Amino acid sequence: MRWLAVVAGMALIAIAVAAVTRVSDTREGLIAEVITLLSALAGISLVIYGFAARHRPGLAPTTAAILVEPQSRARSSRDLKLGSGGIALSVVLMVGLAISGGFLWAALGLALLLPMISGSVYLCVRYLRASP
Repeated sequence: MRWLAVVAGMALIAIAVAAVTRVSDTREGLIAEVITLLSALAGISLVIYGFAARHRPGLAPTTAAILVEPQSRARSSRDLKLGSGGIALSVVLMVGLAISGGFLWAALGLALLLPMISGSVYLCVRYLRASP
């Protein structure tokens, strides 16, 4: 299944490259630009999925699955350090964007940094919830 995602992603990227040649200041050019952006986004997403997804071993149909409760293990301080470092880095980047580019660039930067900020907050919260 992963190789299919990689092949489909490469095909979409090829469509994006082909559509770049049609971009101009006409209505058809704008449509080609949208096709370029969307197919490149979908293609890169599929390629990343194809290379990064882990293989999930299937359950044998004759065996019954036994559900095991996940053990809550103590979180290392590495989670807190990575989370707080990510938050600090995002604050520095946002302040730099606000100073040099203004409010609109800071808003765009916030939109782009939102996944990193939420992941960093998640790491900090996960560490704090696991602490005794």
